Amino acid sequence: MNLQLPPLCQHSAYKQNNDTIEREGFFHKPVLSQEVIDFLKPQPGAVFLDGTLGGGGHALLLLQAGATVIGCDRDKEALMHARERLASFGDRFLSIESNYADIPRHLASMGIKAVDGVLLDLGVSSYQLDTPERGFSFQKEGPLDMRMGLSPRTAAEIINTAELSELVHIFRAYGEEPRAVTLAKRIISERSQKLITTTTELAALVARGVRPGPRHPATRIFQALRIAVNEEIEGLERALPLLSELLASKGRLAVISFHSLEDRIIKHFLRKHSVVEVDDPTWPAPRPNPYRLFNLLTPRSITASEEELHNNPRSRSARLRVAEKL
Repeated sequence: MNLQLPPLCQHSAYKQNNDTIEREGFFHKPVLSQEVIDFLKPQPGAVFLDGTLGGGGHALLLLQAGATVIGCDRDKEALMHARERLASFGDRFLSIESNYADIPRHLASMGIKAVDGVLLDLGVSSYQLDTPERGFSFQKEGPLDMRMGLSPRTAAEIINTAELSELVHIFRAYGEEPRAVTLAKRIISERSQKLITTTTELAALVARGVRPGPRHPATRIFQALRIAVNEEIEGLERALPLLSELLASKGRLAVISFHSLEDRIIKHFLRKHSVVEVDDPTWPAPRPNPYRLFNLLTPRSITASEEELHNNPRSRSARLRVAEKL
């Protein structure tokens, strides 16, 4: 099937300051920025990997503190703007087009064996949400795309070709959608008449018969499709152990997530690798944890302050977890 989706949107001029990049609606306001800096403690001579560079907001703060930053992103548009924004830092800033799960092999080929800190700011950026051509948002009409990079399928291809069982799995597993079966059947019925190709078409189809509430009825479905298109869960599960190996002694791993599925994966990974002892009812006594890699610095996730919530409402679901390598 050829849905004739447009390429990722084209570039144009933009203006910038220390907190925000703007380009016809393009902007990046980093969430939990002060908390990230407080935990990562950047300083001259330290090297950090920003695995989700985006508009470069967090990277800018690390660079301003004197650190060296290796920034990676699979979104060509975001990467181009971050490169322009951070070019003044010269050789203290290096950028790589890559999924963060693949970055260790890129660094190995460059002879970089360890870094002092790793930051992942997961999820979709404000720019991606606010650019209709990218197809991430149900609030503005655009093609059902949702690709952050070179993903094998678009959201439209999944919606118009996936079997019932796959749609149900995507909606349940990645969106925790209670109406998964009903919506999957409705989509299959609709696409048998005509292809579903735009964000507003899908949003209206999902919202049919649902009373308006504080959350749009399509929120979970759009989240689930974005995660499926970009293979975000598989990438996160693959990346966490690889990035942990990349950390130097006392290096810190900081991860910001925006929904419960990601946060559970991060929480369980860090706890598995930070508890001092493990126990079993059949053992006479607890034993040292053979998988221990970290000291956990955030027993509970860190969330945005009231001030940040006021200034940046999209930070409301952000959760930060941090661990220090032994």
